[in-house]
Amino acid sequence: MSVEARRVARDEGAFDFAYRAYAPRLRAVAFAVLHDRDAAEDAVHGALTRIWSGGGYRAERGPLLPFLIACVRREAIDALRSSGRRQRRELRAAAIDPVAVDPIAAIDPLEARRVKRALDALSAPQRDVVVRAYFGGRTLAEIAADVNVPLGTVKSRLSAALRALHSNLTEGTP
Repeated sequence: MSVEARRVARDEGAFDFAYRAYAPRLRAVAFAVLHDRDAAEDAVHGALTRIWSGGGYRAERGPLLPFLIACVRREAIDALRSSGRRQRRELRAAAIDPVAVDPIAAIDPLEARRVKRALDALSAPQRDVVVRAYFGGRTLAEIAADVNVPLGTVKSRLSAALRALHSNLTEGTP
């Protein structure tokens, strides 16, 4: 029984059948775009999952294989573009020394000094997380990967740092 003859949308059996029948050809298409075996496998799986969960295939529009090839190719190109954007963003972030850039200088100089003193009062790991997250625009997951510590540790450091900053910056404030 061909995949086209089965109801494609949300039919797990058809998904498994299509994957077994077409995965080698689809991986080859994705690999030709991405030049990475794991990324190609991810693109194939992502495209097939999206097709089956959304019911995007319509048999009256043509055979399944060319449709799958187009979807996998589009998924691979999207992955390539996303990877390129991420690499450019990381290169820009690496080129900017978060200590050299003074993002708080745009505010009142007296307030800037208070914030600087409060940041300096933090432990080095806490200060690093705050600087990377708020002044470097990094996510907590990216920070965890950058400093090679568990995500929970980064979250704990940020939480403790924010409590300390709040306490330090609100002292003597009515």
